[in-house]
Amino acid sequence: MQKVFDGHNDILLRLHMAPERRSEIFLTGEGKGHLDLPRMQAGGFAGGMFAIYVPSPYDDEGDDAVAGFRAPPYDMPLPELIHAPEAIGPAMHQAGLFHWMVRASGGAFRHCLTVKDIRAAVDAGAIAGVLHMEGAEAIGADLDALHLFHAVGMRSLGPVWSRPTIFGHGVPFRFPADPDTGPGLTPAGEALVRECNSLRIMLDLSHLNAAGFRDVMRVSDAPLVATHSNAHAICHSTRNLTDWQLDAIAESDGMVGLNFAVGFLRPDGLEDPNFDWDVMMRHLDHLISRLGENRVGFGSDFDGAMMPAGIADVEGLPRLVQACLDHQFGAELVEKLAFSNWMRVLEKTWGK
Repeated sequence: MQKVFDGHNDILLRLHMAPERRSEIFLTGEGKGHLDLPRMQAGGFAGGMFAIYVPSPYDDEGDDAVAGFRAPPYDMPLPELIHAPEAIGPAMHQAGLFHWMVRASGGAFRHCLTVKDIRAAVDAGAIAGVLHMEGAEAIGADLDALHLFHAVGMRSLGPVWSRPTIFGHGVPFRFPADPDTGPGLTPAGEALVRECNSLRIMLDLSHLNAAGFRDVMRVSDAPLVATHSNAHAICHSTRNLTDWQLDAIAESDGMVGLNFAVGFLRPDGLEDPNFDWDVMMRHLDHLISRLGENRVGFGSDFDGAMMPAGIADVEGLPRLVQACLDHQFGAELVEKLAFSNWMRVLEKTWGK
């Protein structure tokens, strides 16, 4: 079975929202959500980026929260900025849950800091976990908390989720629209980028608006990476990358992970999981045409978005791999998409 390294998932948020059921959710599986240890092992999930995400205090988890996605066009308002004193608790709790996963798994899930660690975990039949942060709300302008999270093993960070931070601005959820939606990085955001470069923390440009993207291009000396984003040419969502952004990522020798979220895949922007593999293949074709075969991978957004019916959850990864083979990508390219391209960009970013 082809092993798949995944650019983004949100299981830590699921555990954070129900910590009393963490053993059931992760270790044995509850039959809900997209990820648990047994299904990861069954689906050939080699590992990936496990995201710390701080939910807004007033997030609506009911049907109204996604009503806009069900009836494009839409323009959904963003939650307000969350300050570091409010965010540090939930963020540290999720970092702790990540380390609990390592301990509780009995060696089946490993915390990885280097590409060598990832390869060793995969060779041993374990899941390779990289600690990531989606939205830097828990980090203050002094950046002290950045060093704290680095010390507990965080090696990838997105300065924003779509909600604004003191560092910059994310894209609102709009369709149809492009990501040129507001101002760029703040001075604190530029300092954050430089310090991440210094610490060799990978910067994730998913959710960042166009002006912020340009600022990272200007300030950063690392490859440009979007862990879970798609092609705007196929689906005109603000969350997707335009061709000039893809060309900039290619120029930096960076990487894009294909997001499986149905609303960012479908050309009509509809939150409906029922569509053919052709939709995902069109995105992959376009990404490869702009980025080349060495700079595209997968970034599922498992446990953070609605999945296509053909995938459904992590056990659907072999079906995606087969769809790529049926699309005549060839076994060598499919292996790159599934695993090796992530190893290449992580090694280039981390330096080891």
